[in-house]
Amino acid sequence: MAQTLVNPIVGVRPAGDRALLVELRSLGSVLALASQLTAAQRDGRLDVVDVVAAATTVLVVAESAAGVARAADYVRGLHLEDAEREPGRLVRIETVYDGADLAEAARLTGSSPEALVAAHAGQEWDAAFGGFAPGFTYLTHDGAPSVPRRTSPRTSVPAGSVALAGTYTAVYPRESPGGWQLIGRTDAVMWDLSREDPALVQPGDRVRFVPVRASATLTHAASTPANGRPTAGADAAHPRAADNSGEGGGRAAEDADASATRAASGGLVVVRAGLQTTVQDLGRPGHAALGVSVSGALDRGALRRANRMVGNEPGAAALEVLLGGLELRAEADQILAITGAETTLTATAPNGAAREAPRDEPFALLAGETLALGTAGAGLRAYVAVRGGLDVPPALGSRSADSLSGIGPAPLADGQMLAVLPVRGAHVVGHPEVPPQLPEAVTELRVLPGPRDDWFTDASKAALFDEEWTVTPQSSRVGLRLDGAPLERSREGELTSEGTARGSLQVPASGLPVLFLADAPVTGGYPVIGVVVDADLDLAAQLPPGAAVRFVPQPSAAPTTSEGNADA
Repeated sequence: MAQTLVNPIVGVRPAGDRALLVELRSLGSVLALASQLTAAQRDGRLDVVDVVAAATTVLVVAESAAGVARAADYVRGLHLEDAEREPGRLVRIETVYDGADLAEAARLTGSSPEALVAAHAGQEWDAAFGGFAPGFTYLTHDGAPSVPRRTSPRTSVPAGSVALAGTYTAVYPRESPGGWQLIGRTDAVMWDLSREDPALVQPGDRVRFVPVRASATLTHAASTPANGRPTAGADAAHPRAADNSGEGGGRAAEDADASATRAASGGLVVVRAGLQTTVQDLGRPGHAALGVSVSGALDRGALRRANRMVGNEPGAAALEVLLGGLELRAEADQILAITGAETTLTATAPNGAAREAPRDEPFALLAGETLALGTAGAGLRAYVAVRGGLDVPPALGSRSADSLSGIGPAPLADGQMLAVLPVRGAHVVGHPEVPPQLPEAVTELRVLPGPRDDWFTDASKAALFDEEWTVTPQSSRVGLRLDGAPLERSREGELTSEGTARGSLQVPASGLPVLFLADAPVTGGYPVIGVVVDADLDLAAQLPPGAAVRFVPQPSAAPTTSEGNADA
């Protein structure tokens, strides 16, 4: 009797109009699918932006709805039961096993601290997926014991901490809160933007922890490719903190010096930075597998319009201004355009003469003049583009500031110099543009249900669309926090962490949805009841605290699976 092969793909669920979530039976199938999708992305067979592997799912993000459909067809046509995954690099991480939770973790696994250390260091761990923070990689193997998280998470876990949680181990790349059990520490730099590959450990790699004594000098990890030739890691004698340049350390310093020189001689000076003003472009897609959010302008349409009006490329770096209050002085004649939130614009000459500058059309800011943005009326975020584009060092191909990971330039500060890049020949638009409508009394956002709407009661799924939600002051570039009647789940337990698309309506234990924006984490452990369509996210970016929101359901293709049941 012929053996029946079980399809490792359990189901394919829509995750908005720009992503899909593939459920699989095992971590091996997850890694095989992620490898196949990444290869298809690399050779141009799929217009996929990001592939985010997790414990039992793979999130696939595409550039368009058509790209999502092609990715779904590609996934359905794969035979993962026959796929073989090439072994990744072997990364060795020297570790001092003296963690504060070593004894407790050993007790929880029913072993001694010595036995736990021997087991941890005696295995090759598979780098399964990234998430939580850039450089944080979940490592596991078939026989890994399950270790519960701490009942009370620490508010601060030191960088380099080696930890256990569930059937995973990981190294904290930087100081951050965390609830994992700490069993050791390492000097290995897990994330460094001055390296060509910032993440020391990437999904698909293999990791071996090498015990060393606390008195010994730790050396940074060396990686060994599959061909067996080692690649040197960072210099242990001169460890270098991660910078945000995306270039080598010396190159970054030179770029920063050059930018400061150009700004002082002919750029812009920040007289008053306002509440929060950041440099943004169209973001850094393609790095979600490493735990790096796309980031970039929240209102992408406003950024594109401002750049178009001054003759820049659509993704040139500009300023995103929260609630107004920004003041800039021109050191040389500049051409600016301001879009987004409604705000008064006043240009004041050195002699005190003032004039009103227009919104949504280009205008000149002459040398010595100061431009002041008043408090925003309608809308929340204004965008200031200058002809040529802002000149700040790029990180991972983008000049955007990411508020969650800290990648990119810091928010503007009073007295800061802003350099402007040379003009690249495009023409200034000679007429004003009509902007889209800003939020009204009640703003409607279209939502595609899923991928985890089956975690909620029928009443809650109806309430998502029937109720009116209020944007809270706790909202940020990470997401809009909403207040209203809490949504109830239909099942107990917690969802295993999985990739989350921009626009996701994630529902934590409080039952109050959070609408994920550009700086949101790439993975999450709470169910997503629906995803706001991509075209409505610019409008969502302009919703101030207190704004009323109503979600409008949109039809979507039914989930398709190899067995005809998305919940198999």
